[in-house]
Amino acid sequence: MASRISRTLVAMLATAGATLGVTLANPSPASAAMTICYNTSQAPSYASIANQAATIWNNATSNLTLTANCGTNLRIYQITGGGSYAVRTSLGNGRVYIDTQQAAQYSPLRIMTHEIGHILGLPDNYNGNCAILMSGGSAGTSCTNPYPSSAEASRVTSLFAGTRSTERGTDSGSTVFQDSWPAALAPVS
Repeated sequence: MASRISRTLVAMLATAGATLGVTLANPSPASAAMTICYNTSQAPSYASIANQAATIWNNATSNLTLTANCGTNLRIYQITGGGSYAVRTSLGNGRVYIDTQQAAQYSPLRIMTHEIGHILGLPDNYNGNCAILMSGGSAGTSCTNPYPSSAEASRVTSLFAGTRSTERGTDSGSTVFQDSWPAALAPVS
């Protein structure tokens, strides 16, 4: 009986609030997803690939949502020459540069997902293992795996859960992640 009265009272309060234009907010759970807005306006050829990479990260993590064109936490640029790289200004914020020449040799989706991984707090891992996303180009041009390993996904989830809060504040200035993709190969004559 008491629970029915409580539910009725809550319903009446919500109806009265709505009538008066008052919004009753539900507190967010501690595990609410953090949204990272990415912008592809400077990389129109790679917008769909960025969307695929965002979906991969959204599915691999439990408390992170990458959303297209809602802001500029993450800006994605298309460049020609110089190599693909990321510049993390703070956890979840920065710039990704996708080199069109490298994307013609390596999997563009793997490059995009890898570079976004830097913005999400992951370092390079040059072990040549195709199953490790952050091994980048060291896995060779035949490696097309765009998925983070369970350890990589867990690390990102941990960083955005606040369980590693000391690392969240360690970004002093920009961190540049470059050279994970070998220079473009010279054309074969």
